[in-house]
Amino acid sequence: MSAHPWMPVSPCGDGCVDHSSARVGVVRVVLRVVGALVVLLSGILVAPAVLVARGRTRGVLLRSWFRVLLRSFGARLRVVGAPEFQATPGRGVLVVSNHVSWLDELAIDAVQPIRMVAKRDIRSWPVLGWLITLARTVYLDRERLSLLPGTVAELATALRSGAAVGIHAEGTTWCGLASGRYRPALFQAALDAGVPVRPVVLRYAQEGRTATGAAFVGSDTLVDSMRRVLRLRGLVVEVHVLDEVAPGRAAGRRALADLVQQESERALYGDVLVPAQRVHAALEARREAV
Repeated sequence: MSAHPWMPVSPCGDGCVDHSSARVGVVRVVLRVVGALVVLLSGILVAPAVLVARGRTRGVLLRSWFRVLLRSFGARLRVVGAPEFQATPGRGVLVVSNHVSWLDELAIDAVQPIRMVAKRDIRSWPVLGWLITLARTVYLDRERLSLLPGTVAELATALRSGAAVGIHAEGTTWCGLASGRYRPALFQAALDAGVPVRPVVLRYAQEGRTATGAAFVGSDTLVDSMRRVLRLRGLVVEVHVLDEVAPGRAAGRRALADLVQQESERALYGDVLVPAQRVHAALEARREAV
């Protein structure tokens, strides 16, 4: 049960995940597990090098490590659009993406390492939580709305200093075939700092079609989701980097959130926009008919 009426809730559940998608054999799974563990443990050695490195070298080092980590889990990265999130180096930008999987952060940082806003639970994840914290993640306590103004102020300060900061605007994970309404609260940080918003769309695909196997929804634990991802064959994580939205294009955070969502849905669903709730209702009806 939600701690308050405004807690983001996704209707996506266990039934959204396609368990019939192509899989690899046991030997490949074992090799992936070993590879992922090696890369994760190498993060202990990478961390001091990152702290010592400066400027572009630091970004290249981090981006390369996240790409290798993503690949070790059996996922290939495909970037569509701009190669990085910041059009102007040194100018802050709020990177806004949809939220599907625990792989999202890895894919985003594989394009350009940025500061992410994440729910506080992630801090306790084994190894990954430590690494994500090391990347100066801002943790959000979704159950305590009284802390939200402080988080917005922290983000605005980071944006003014020239940082790229990322948020998952839906506030929770969806299955990838549909998405939730973008929450406006954190968009206020971009308005306060006077920086642009960069819409980013994450899409998981197998054999060219949108796949739900990587989705982190329903009763999934992190371990459950990791096991499923490790078994997937030909998983591709598409990161669509859309055009920036200038801070003056919308009057207020709600209008800005709606505008960014429209741009993102156009990339997901094409020129004919379909409301996310209608898409999900269609999926539910299809499952009931089977």
